[in-house]
Amino acid sequence: MADGAARVSAVALTAMTTALALLTRLPWAQSEWWRAVVARSERGGNALVEGYGWTSYVPLSGETFMSTTRLPEWQVWVPLAVGLVVCLVPPLWLRVRVVVTLAHELGHAAAGVVVGRRFTGFVVRSDMSGHAVTVGKPRGPGLAWTTWSGYPAPALLAVGLVAAAISGWAPLVLGVVTLVCLVCLVFVRSWATAGVTLAVGLAAGALWWWRSDERSSTVLLVVAAVLLVGAWRHVFAVARAPRHSDPAEMSRLTGLPGWFWVGTHLVTVAAATAAIAWLLLRAAT
Repeated sequence: MADGAARVSAVALTAMTTALALLTRLPWAQSEWWRAVVARSERGGNALVEGYGWTSYVPLSGETFMSTTRLPEWQVWVPLAVGLVVCLVPPLWLRVRVVVTLAHELGHAAAGVVVGRRFTGFVVRSDMSGHAVTVGKPRGPGLAWTTWSGYPAPALLAVGLVAAAISGWAPLVLGVVTLVCLVCLVFVRSWATAGVTLAVGLAAGALWWWRSDERSSTVLLVVAAVLLVGAWRHVFAVARAPRHSDPAEMSRLTGLPGWFWVGTHLVTVAAATAAIAWLLLRAAT
């Protein structure tokens, strides 16, 4: 299993390094503005001096995507604790839960695009409700996959954010989030949705442009905690009231009971939680 994870990590690192190398070969690659873009997206630690930020690392022999320094425990757990507090304090949770809903709806959209459906728009609301619209066959595995993907999406995104934070890729992830939010502005279907999407994009863009590896990684860990706890809260909320929900729609599409699909969501979120725990323990020990 460890060998398999190492191979996957090596492939991921190679892919990201290749992508950055290709960016330097574009016709405008020598432009000052483009060099600034690449510099703000490179992996943290490549040319950092000691003490620049806690994502700095010493390159390891046989380095893989998940290679990282052993971080002091407080630098891993404090940001996660902040995210947990945000989720457990009702006034704070009421203000940040829309980010979980945004991840949920864009999870539907991404899953639909992967299977060839056409994404046409989405809405998020502050009460944790929303919807994403994809156009394609009215039945079949593609629609079922698209419908199923919303509830696990925040937890799976949290895994990616934690992996990026502890392996030095926080700047690149922030740049990607900025770009995704800008593209998604074309698909918003309400002013509130536009405001949320724009706010997330501007925040990620500011962190990316005024780069600080320590700050960027800390923010990703806080957001990851919010997304993971939010994923659990969303799944438990729909388990208590499954009518007019994604599991109810899955039941209609597949004939399997709604509780079965709630169970698959719980298993997926639990697996994401275990993956995050493994990443954090590996980084902090």
